[in-house]
Amino acid sequence: MLNEIEIVKPMDIEKRSMAIITEELGGRTWPEPEFSIVKRCIHTSADFDYADNLCFSENAAQIGVDALNKGASIVTDTQMAASGINKKRMKECGGEVYCFMSDPDVAAAAKERECTRASICMEKAAELGKPLIIAVGNAPTALIRLYELIQEGKIRPELIIGAPVGFVNVVEAKELIMTAGIPYIVPRGRKGGSNIAATICNAMLYQGGR
Repeated sequence: MLNEIEIVKPMDIEKRSMAIITEELGGRTWPEPEFSIVKRCIHTSADFDYADNLCFSENAAQIGVDALNKGASIVTDTQMAASGINKKRMKECGGEVYCFMSDPDVAAAAKERECTRASICMEKAAELGKPLIIAVGNAPTALIRLYELIQEGKIRPELIIGAPVGFVNVVEAKELIMTAGIPYIVPRGRKGGSNIAATICNAMLYQGGR
């Protein structure tokens, strides 16, 4: 078995992985920076479904790249996604990464109002008053509340990454946020997750160089 294992230097593993992904896509391509996002989502998940389910509104990926390069911050609904976003690149671009899920005031408000902490996090994001990319990787309720806040004129993010994963209201929340009039990147259907939300953010950050 050992003789069948391909020996790859650590610094070449990602490059080799991307080459395999490109090969297995069988000639399918996207304009950049969409192509990098598709490949990185497949790389993160080993799931080629992302080649078909990732939906980009017009120029959404480039809008995200430009926003990050101009110092936009990212608000996400999970600590896992926040941890996965490249902080070095964010600092170089002048932005910050926020996740309010563990904040005591968020927990208290959610308990009092009998709603999810993720929905309260979107309200807190609306109070930041700065250019934002919203990256949702877990809670469809975050997307639903975000949609409401957009309709109320309380927030207008530069880009929405709508990638919650699961079975309850996930598909519906994604379809809803795609009608909000804001640039979006959304993996349609049930798939997604914090790792995918972070991966999309990083793919856009890497367009400006590492």
